Amino acid sequence: MVASRFGFTREESAVLRQLRTPEKIQRFLDEEILYDSSVSCRSPRRVLRERRGHCMEGAMLAATALRLVGYPPLILDLEAQRDDDHVLTVFRRDGLWGAMGKSNYAGLRYREPVYKTLRELAMSYFEHYFNKRGERTLRGYSRPINLARFDATGWMTSEEDPWQIPNYLTTVSHTLLIPKKVVARLTLSDPLLKAAGEFGMRRAG
Repeated sequence: MVASRFGFTREESAVLRQLRTPEKIQRFLDEEILYDSSVSCRSPRRVLRERRGHCMEGAMLAATALRLVGYPPLILDLEAQRDDDHVLTVFRRDGLWGAMGKSNYAGLRYREPVYKTLRELAMSYFEHYFNKRGERTLRGYSRPINLARFDATGWMTSEEDPWQIPNYLTTVSHTLLIPKKVVARLTLSDPLLKAAGEFGMRRAG
């Protein structure tokens, strides 16, 4: 699929053409996009231009890049308690699910497409999903949302923040990952695992 079809410039298209696999897209998110926790919702065009973004913005850029190589532009929301939600781009290869993510936590990024179900995929983030106190905070996940439903808004190349996408995520039902009765018995994250996850925060600057 040609990037210019969606309104990207020649220069933007040249960058997107290089991102032909999920692995290359994740590497671009890690190495070229500075993590930025500001209250914003930059379009993929603006993320490419400004080279900064948080998980929602990274997910929209990754979904755009995947779309251009034939995947549907799917995102999924991980729901947390006493913590921020995390948005992933998800994809299927040979019937198995994988994911990409922009995060300042090292363990909340890429997943190889080896998971039979979305629940399996979401659970792979459980041990890596903790708040500053070390509490395990992941509680649920949404169904995949196809961003093509927002094409009429021009979300990929808009100069305005496409808030309609994260706003829509707040209306989507989520599936619980762990029973509520188990939550009170959860222990704190292992200190070594927590330190390894926070290594990404130091790199993000």
